[in-house]
Amino acid sequence: MSGFSSSDASEFSQMSETDSDLEIMLEERIRPKNQTFFEQIVPQFNDKEHIEHFRVSKDVAADIAVRFENSEYYKWQLGPHEKLTSLKQTHIFLWFAGHQSASFRDVADRFNICISSLHKVVKRMTYFLSNLAPEIIIWPNNERQADIERYFRQKNGYPGIIGAIDGTHIRIDKPLEDPDSYINRKGYYSIQAQLVCDHQLKITNLFVGYPGSVHDARVFRTSDLFNSLQEKCNEFHILGDSAYPLMYNLMTPFPDRGMLTRNQINYNVQHSSNRICIEHCNGLLKQKWRQLYHIKLRDIRTIVHFIRACCVLHNLGLNDNFLYIEGDNNLEANENNVNLFDIQDAAEHANQDAVQKRNMIVNTLE
Repeated sequence: MSGFSSSDASEFSQMSETDSDLEIMLEERIRPKNQTFFEQIVPQFNDKEHIEHFRVSKDVAADIAVRFENSEYYKWQLGPHEKLTSLKQTHIFLWFAGHQSASFRDVADRFNICISSLHKVVKRMTYFLSNLAPEIIIWPNNERQADIERYFRQKNGYPGIIGAIDGTHIRIDKPLEDPDSYINRKGYYSIQAQLVCDHQLKITNLFVGYPGSVHDARVFRTSDLFNSLQEKCNEFHILGDSAYPLMYNLMTPFPDRGMLTRNQINYNVQHSSNRICIEHCNGLLKQKWRQLYHIKLRDIRTIVHFIRACCVLHNLGLNDNFLYIEGDNNLEANENNVNLFDIQDAAEHANQDAVQKRNMIVNTLE
């Protein structure tokens, strides 16, 4: 689900221009376009305006453009009449990814390019950014883990936390193959992304690609994180909701059937207070990269890479002063409601060491 292939680059280096000949011919007729937006208007933006329009600062966009230009995915000649710098291609992609209502025609007209060139820019930037994931989305080292744990422990006394995990659904159009498997419990077509983040909302682990009908716990068990969690966390742990199994390195809340003790209720409150960082992370991710509310691409493989690309952008622009509106999660609100199946399924995988560890934390929080 999360592997990378050397064929990604060659796929684009061998792209045939004949596939878009018809579109190029149709584009030759005169259409009203914005011929000055990128060349004359964008350079006048200050950093705040740049972040409002492109979701990242000027410096971050310039850094991405340099990386892109030095990669195997960059081609400045996109057709017989289109020559685009790496900086312009970067801004085109940032605009596309950051605006939910932007159609391919709107974006092409805004940047004065033809639709066939826009498709090439989106694909190449998608695969370029996706393949940056191994160096941008990384698990915290020991020193960083100590800093994260100290933050949460000082916040409300809950010890040992180095992150929180949750799944989120990315709405897509009806797939051509096996569409029923992509219908999630909310009744729309989606692809799942499983994220772990730290207290600063930095994504530290990502697993993406399962159809929306697959349960969160099953997605987790098939991810690399499931088998490597003990090695990654040592004595520390991450937090998850009741959809996840209670494990030594994954602390979950007590199922509330009306029989919890006062200490267990207090534990659940503190657990939720700390775990909310992953909800904020998912919210910020989609607020910045609004295509994730409903991706307009059709090829499933490209969609998976696009989601990963947006997560890379999330981390790259995390220090930018982007205004996050808490609770503005649009169509994804309450998408991961936990039901009885979740609780029973998770309970089956709880082990005694994990139960004892959670009980010790309960006593710590008294």
